[in-house]
Amino acid sequence: MTSLPVLGAAMPLDTLETHRDWLIADQRDLELQDFITAEVLNGDWQPLVARARALLDGYTGRLGIHGPFWGLTLDNPDPEIRAIVTKRMEQGLAVCEALGATQMVIHSPYTTWDYNNLDMLPNARQKLLDNVHATLDPVIARAEGAGVQMVLENIQDKDPDARCALARTFDSPSVKVSIDTGHAHYAHGSTGAPPVDYYVHRAGDLLHHIHLQDADGYADRHWAIGKGTVNWHAVFAALAPLGGQPRLIMELRDKAGIRPSAAYLESLGLAR
Repeated sequence: MTSLPVLGAAMPLDTLETHRDWLIADQRDLELQDFITAEVLNGDWQPLVARARALLDGYTGRLGIHGPFWGLTLDNPDPEIRAIVTKRMEQGLAVCEALGATQMVIHSPYTTWDYNNLDMLPNARQKLLDNVHATLDPVIARAEGAGVQMVLENIQDKDPDARCALARTFDSPSVKVSIDTGHAHYAHGSTGAPPVDYYVHRAGDLLHHIHLQDADGYADRHWAIGKGTVNWHAVFAALAPLGGQPRLIMELRDKAGIRPSAAYLESLGLAR
């Protein structure tokens, strides 16, 4: 019998104290959520890194962070604002370097408005690409040197292919894609996007990270797995050909649902 994929989770350090033993027992993938805000990144975050290192003594799994994203659009047309976005991304990379983290989640620039309008306006799609490159090119150069993957997570993406095409324009081992199952399910239920498993199929070998959360197709719920209407059998069937490449990160609003979610997926014979 094929062994089940091993689940990881996203959490802040306060939650890590609760789930540390569970994570280390199977060296599960971990994504830290403490380094998202400007307040943290502009301040002295070294004590947080020291605390993380102490808690992760004995941990040899794959470690990542969720990068900064509040108000930070990668395709902003204003060069002065883009400079701030670049700065925040580089601050996130500095945290990765200090932690020994090898992956940072960043947000896709594509919106539902883009889906309906980019091809109507002259050169709009290329302008978006140019702006993203202006923001990220120096960041990616640093990420390559640090051995960190930047993974582009779908947010409002109605088109599963757009951010994959964007990732390919960098032609870099440090730019891959992420899928958030709840975001994809929202796009499917509310904007007519394909179902979640289609996002997985279309990402293919570019997929190196997935946020697992349940939802109802109406909002970004981040419910425990099994509490919404995501078709988990279809999602894991789509993931199967990729083996252990994507980090399977449960990203739940209520962290008490992490282990029950893992137990639910194990009861379905999908993951553990």
